[in-house]
Amino acid sequence: MSHQNLSVAYSDDDIRVLKGLTAVRVRPGMYIGSTGSRGLHHLIWEIIDNSKDEVLAGYCDTIKVTIHPDRSISIEDNGRGIPTGMNKDEGIPTPTVVFTVLHAGGKFGGGDGYKKSGGLHGVGASVVNALSEWLEVEIYRDGNIYRQRFEYVEETGPDGQPQFKAGHPVTGLEIAGPTRKTGTKVTFMPDARVFGDINVQYEVLRERLRDNAFLLKGVTIHLNDMRPGAPEKESFHYEQGIKAFVGFLNDGKNTLHDIFYFEGEKDSVEVELAFQYNDNTSENLLSYVNTIPTIDEGTHVSGFRNAFTKALNDYARRNSMLKKNDKNLTGNDYREGLMAVLSIRMDDPQFESQTKDKLGSEEARSSVEAIVSEKMSYFLEENPDIARLMIERAIESRRIKEEIKKAAEALRNPNKKGKKKGKRTISDKYTPASKKDADRNELFIVEGDSAGGSAINGRDRNFQAVLSLRGKPINVEKKKIYEIIGPNGNEEINTIVEVLGTGIGDDFNANQCAFHKVIVMTDADYDGAHIQILLLTLFYRYFPELIKRGRVFIAQPPLYKVHRPGKKGQDIVYAWTEEEKDMAQKKFGKQAEIQRYKGLGEMNAEQLWDTTMNPGTRKLIQVDLEEAAEAERIVTILMGDKVPPRREWIESNVKFVMEEE
Repeated sequence: MSHQNLSVAYSDDDIRVLKGLTAVRVRPGMYIGSTGSRGLHHLIWEIIDNSKDEVLAGYCDTIKVTIHPDRSISIEDNGRGIPTGMNKDEGIPTPTVVFTVLHAGGKFGGGDGYKKSGGLHGVGASVVNALSEWLEVEIYRDGNIYRQRFEYVEETGPDGQPQFKAGHPVTGLEIAGPTRKTGTKVTFMPDARVFGDINVQYEVLRERLRDNAFLLKGVTIHLNDMRPGAPEKESFHYEQGIKAFVGFLNDGKNTLHDIFYFEGEKDSVEVELAFQYNDNTSENLLSYVNTIPTIDEGTHVSGFRNAFTKALNDYARRNSMLKKNDKNLTGNDYREGLMAVLSIRMDDPQFESQTKDKLGSEEARSSVEAIVSEKMSYFLEENPDIARLMIERAIESRRIKEEIKKAAEALRNPNKKGKKKGKRTISDKYTPASKKDADRNELFIVEGDSAGGSAINGRDRNFQAVLSLRGKPINVEKKKIYEIIGPNGNEEINTIVEVLGTGIGDDFNANQCAFHKVIVMTDADYDGAHIQILLLTLFYRYFPELIKRGRVFIAQPPLYKVHRPGKKGQDIVYAWTEEEKDMAQKKFGKQAEIQRYKGLGEMNAEQLWDTTMNPGTRKLIQVDLEEAAEAERIVTILMGDKVPPRREWIESNVKFVMEEE
């Protein structure tokens, strides 16, 4: 390509300056992660974070969240209220600055406004405003109610072309009357032009607010859903804070000792830790910074794990549980069955993205490490029975893992007649893609031989692989790891581990996954749903990093085929819901014939490709861990050993409907 062509393709006129909140509308994903359900709920978290900052500053003990009948959302607190004077930098009222200027807020100046806050970037309120159809703020301060409204405004520009203003103030800051209370109330309508579906999920709000109440000891959080149909109202308040949180998470599990809790402070970093062991083999650690969940962990978690492991190894050597020539036990050995909540509060935390999923502050590592080291050493000396239990479990864990590793190596390198050493032994039910491309390839885990045959014949063999299950995988929630993998393990799960290429347990490495997407594809019936749950439990317990990276999906095959006999293919409509089926039936009239798909095997290869495997037309549900605490609780209830909590959950959450034959 010549330099002349380059100059024509790229000129000064191509450089755009995005002013005000326009950049947020053009690239919303940079600020809220996505424009799907997660991004929609992120708007609510941003405003709630500001209310929680008032709690952390010591000025608020009540937060109210309301979903209104029109689907707008209000967040109200009884904090100090946003200052209402003129901003010296912008020359406009401070609330106008807060909601229209990116990187404006009370967390930058280093003064007394906020020391420890979650909404440190100063973009939260303005981003919510930018992505809303309208937003209103009410401020209760100095005996007055102050109010201002902002809207998405479309108008004709000087060149006659349409242009928009996001989050534009359509009123000034007005005094609406007197009041005795203090605080801030923000009400906003998410913009359907950005999100499409603006119906927030009550359960998602419920779980996040409940978790916040655990983290904000003594604070009351109210949730009120006023939408027509099924109005709900709940309040959350926990005097024991994260100690109660661990008890809640371990409910339904067989616990091994009482909950241990401590707190401490070093170099202005406040640390709280609560933990309790159960008889599972998986670790579950929830971590927070200034009440913000750090899904991807960070330096504070590294500090905790380093200190936790060292304290246990030092104790084991002092008490001759580890001999002179024994290797130290690993953190993974010690943390099997650990349920823990780590919550820290610090000044100016440095996150690695606007969505605040991972902490990067080095001072957090050293402070957490010092506090945990001191407190754990004291705890172990004061509780020798629990210390011995923890160390003996870790020693047994290492022994079992070494046996599994030897067995896995033997499987990979069989020394049998007729088999070449080093040859992989992947199941004959696995059909690989023709090309090896971990950034594109997809693995379909399919139920049954007939569905597997259709998937193999209908797929794009260049990048789609198929693994047909021989039967139902085992429920890993009720098994130890040596019952899951290795020579005495489950054949289906052994195959999944080998096909994925990630390893499992201590050997797990998400970067070695052979697939960009792992897609569970089962029948739309009870057995199919059961297999989905079993596989998702497996991924949640042993491959959570793949879920965190957004690489696990559930395929959505259609429920119905509606067609008009004697017509061409364009008169075939696939329906995923009852509503879509009814619309297609109405379109075709009396001639419409309806086929209810009870299994994937009822579709031929072409139909399965068109409806469920073609990236251009299929519907996938991405599995995520946005609400990790609730995921842990539900997996334990539904897949664990204890029947009463499972029965109670089903009776409270499942509606049984008789299906006519």
